[in-house]
Amino acid sequence: MAMMKAAVFVEPGRIVLDDKPIPDVGPLDALVRITTTTICGTDVHILKGEYPVAKGLTIGHEPVGVIEKLGSAVQGYAEGQRVIAGAITPSMWSNACQCGRCSQDGAGTKHGWKPLGGWKFGNTIDGAQAEYILVQDAMANLAPVPETLSDEQVLMCPDIMSTGFGGAESGRIRIGDMVAVFAQGPIGLCATAGARLMGAAKIIAVDQVPERLDMARRMGAHEVVDFSKVDPVDEILRITDGRGVDVAIEALGLQATFEAALRVLRPGGTLSSLGVYSGDLKIPLDAFVAGLGDHTIITTLCPGGKERMRRLMSVIESGQVDLGAMVTHRFRLDDIEAAYDLFANQRDGVLKVAITP
Repeated sequence: MAMMKAAVFVEPGRIVLDDKPIPDVGPLDALVRITTTTICGTDVHILKGEYPVAKGLTIGHEPVGVIEKLGSAVQGYAEGQRVIAGAITPSMWSNACQCGRCSQDGAGTKHGWKPLGGWKFGNTIDGAQAEYILVQDAMANLAPVPETLSDEQVLMCPDIMSTGFGGAESGRIRIGDMVAVFAQGPIGLCATAGARLMGAAKIIAVDQVPERLDMARRMGAHEVVDFSKVDPVDEILRITDGRGVDVAIEALGLQATFEAALRVLRPGGTLSSLGVYSGDLKIPLDAFVAGLGDHTIITTLCPGGKERMRRLMSVIESGQVDLGAMVTHRFRLDDIEAAYDLFANQRDGVLKVAITP
């Protein structure tokens, strides 16, 4: 049996490199040889035991690679072709997909509906931090990579870019809007870039790390707020002359940032929540105006599928955004445990790491 190296969840606090069999390929599947992947904040939640997955699961959901083998029923692709697949790999036949919510591709059963069903890699099936990954429903999910783009240029498309842009899209940003983006990690930076592309006239980026605030300006922020020096709510209200922002995007997953995002909204504004929360959220009565403020609170799980990936790569190819600069560190798959240690502890100004088998 042919074997491969893979980053495997053992128990909370332990993701290790181990040997696993190379997956068999079914009729609608594609086996992709990974050329570059990365670590996501959600993977850190898994590492810490804050999001449960099965022991022995290969982690990771951001694959860039080359088709190694195609299933017998797969058409329109060729072995040796460079491809990406989104973190969300919808079947396109489920009820959720037919209702236009491909990211929620969970199967309805007599026991109820399973949320997050479209997120399979590194969640319910083996993921991308390995030498190979099996992509199910390949014709719905594999997107060819343009020859003009490098692995690192498209590395953010499967999740980070799709999620950040999704937060801006869900917020329904309009030309001329004022937007606040809380937290300028990779997802927040992509939300900032997405807000600029959607026509926001004033984008206010909130963080405390100087390198991230500098990157936020590169992504399109007009103002930056260092929350370690000023109260971000007071400062955003000052910047907007007391009006508040049209859209606030929360990209960290903490009560404090969620509440601050709600407090800076204008009446009738939208809070677009992208954070992965590991505890209960409370909505303050005054900030919520007792439910009478005409606010909208919306959540987003990044859209997937090949058309979403094609669109994101088209934005990159057009030169409107350059996310390759977000790759700050590079590791071999053999050093995945060191990569996790760096990324989970946010040392050395890390934004994203590129992992190459």
